Amino acid sequence: MKNIAKMTIATAMALTFAAAAQAETTWRMATKQPVDSPEGRVFERFADLTEQYTNGELKIDVYPNEQLGKEDAVLEQLQANIVQIYAEGFGYMKKWEPALAWVSAAFAFDDYDHWQRFMTSETVEGWFDSAADQSGVRPLGDPTRILRGPFRVMVSNKPIETAADVQNIKLRMHENKVAIETWDHLGAEVITLPWTEVYQGISKGIVEAVNSPIALVESMRFNEVAPYITRHDEYWQSIGFMVNEQALAALDDATREGLMKAYDEAGDLSQEIMFSEAEKGIERMKAAGATYTVLDTAPMVESMRGFYEQMAESGDLPEGFVEAIEMTRASN
Repeated sequence: MKNIAKMTIATAMALTFAAAAQAETTWRMATKQPVDSPEGRVFERFADLTEQYTNGELKIDVYPNEQLGKEDAVLEQLQANIVQIYAEGFGYMKKWEPALAWVSAAFAFDDYDHWQRFMTSETVEGWFDSAADQSGVRPLGDPTRILRGPFRVMVSNKPIETAADVQNIKLRMHENKVAIETWDHLGAEVITLPWTEVYQGISKGIVEAVNSPIALVESMRFNEVAPYITRHDEYWQSIGFMVNEQALAALDDATREGLMKAYDEAGDLSQEIMFSEAEKGIERMKAAGATYTVLDTAPMVESMRGFYEQMAESGDLPEGFVEAIEMTRASN
């Protein structure tokens, strides 16, 4: 009888473990950033929190440094549910909905809060819905939660203290028609130059300034040849946790709730880490001789309102873009 009892208990335990193993789900998350970067730390924390808040029902394996391939390859894997999350800019979703190329329009927003209201507006939600209808991929949650940058600056070899100082400055720009037209409109002398040639371009006087996320200025050593760092918040960016809808729908309610709690807390950590790292970098560059200024960009935002209205009239903007910007202003 004792042997039978032992066998019964052993069988029951084996079945329990088998059921538990079957219940566990593992997702693949593809990223470009190394594990020890600020963004990489956020991704790892998200994975840890997900396992914690789902009681181990959902585990996320993070694959950094493009281990699963470049953008196009990963997007295909994401659609096929081979990869379940891709952490990158939402601009890549423009292949399914072209309007999403405009979620980080230059000087379209008064501040971060304005951009956040725009990103969660019915108009932008409609763009995400359209992309999801074609691809089966959509944002995991609030598309502004995981910051990138966390803000943009102009690095120059002469002071930029007001919007008027941008006039005629020789500004490096990448090969992008809208970006070039934007800065032409704002009065800069735009010169296209590869990113890797900016340092030498400034040191030789080919260009006088470059726009950059603050997070990259120090690592690219731009401050050595362009010691004036001006925060202008050209546009805001986030890292989209693009998720396969089929994989998300397959989770039970409790697991999905734990996943979203982990995402929300990862967003808090992102805000904390990105701004903290930016402040440390600014202090180091100031100690090395750089000058840091925060620009009043209201004149640039006002100038660009006319620019975008003209583009809308000519049919070069997504329907509802300008209206959504205006409706999400704080005064409305």
